[in-house]
Amino acid sequence: MRIGFAVPTSGSWATPANMARVARRAEELGYHGLWTFQRLLYPRGHTMGPTYRSVHDPVVTLSYLAGLTSRIRLGVAVLNMPFFSPVLLAKQLASLQAVSGGRLEAGLGLGWLEEEFVASGVPMERRGRRAEEFLQVLRRLWSEETVEHEGEFYRLPPVHQDPRPATLPPVLLGGGAPVALRRAGRLADGWISASREDPAGLGEKIAVVKEAARAAGRDPEALRFVTRGVTRVRPSGTADRRPLTGSFEEIRGDLAGLAAQGVTDVFHDLNFDPEIGSPDADPAESMRRAEAALEALAP
Repeated sequence: MRIGFAVPTSGSWATPANMARVARRAEELGYHGLWTFQRLLYPRGHTMGPTYRSVHDPVVTLSYLAGLTSRIRLGVAVLNMPFFSPVLLAKQLASLQAVSGGRLEAGLGLGWLEEEFVASGVPMERRGRRAEEFLQVLRRLWSEETVEHEGEFYRLPPVHQDPRPATLPPVLLGGGAPVALRRAGRLADGWISASREDPAGLGEKIAVVKEAARAAGRDPEALRFVTRGVTRVRPSGTADRRPLTGSFEEIRGDLAGLAAQGVTDVFHDLNFDPEIGSPDADPAESMRRAEAALEALAP
């Protein structure tokens, strides 16, 4: 199993200096990837929680970290396609793939927060159909010298978009509904589970993705299954303990259970611990705890 670590992305600890410290140390310790996530805005009075209140842009963050590291992979879980045009995102990600030396992991999703759709001027309706066409255009721009497209949602006159990626970044799709899982199996290089997923039920969803891949004539064993580990370090022996919550020993022990369900990649994300990824948390204490976790959970 490949083990990654999420950089400081949300809350008071998410400073450029702390991002750099975590990224450099994770690379030294042999982690497979650094991970980020996207949140465009936080509606006033919303109950989604402190993790989403103050969040850096993931493409800018990964571009910054690309210049500070040389080997570790750079992932986003996920960028929501409705908030971009495929032409703009193809250009941004191709450039990130270039400046990182081919280390990008491109996680894409559909979005779910109504206010973000309103603010972006796009409808929530039919976003699944729109996403499939988006992916088609994105990949064509990355791989074809001239692209012309006349679709239901997007139109391109004959165009060039250079420079194209020397190696195509893997495209991993999010989403937990059955239709989203089947879409990942048909179209993507893998699936990324959301922070709200129950780790104990990942195997059932992975099976849906694999069956859809098999039905589409693809090799299901070639797909990747990436889990955002909502990792919370707490005293051992907590009653009704959720996987990836507890002592370092307990958290490391949980990885075998995830692997048995078919998970191929896990990244530990402390941003989703309200004691760390909150605007009100003490940033020095958050970093102290994060650096201890980096050392203890290293692959």
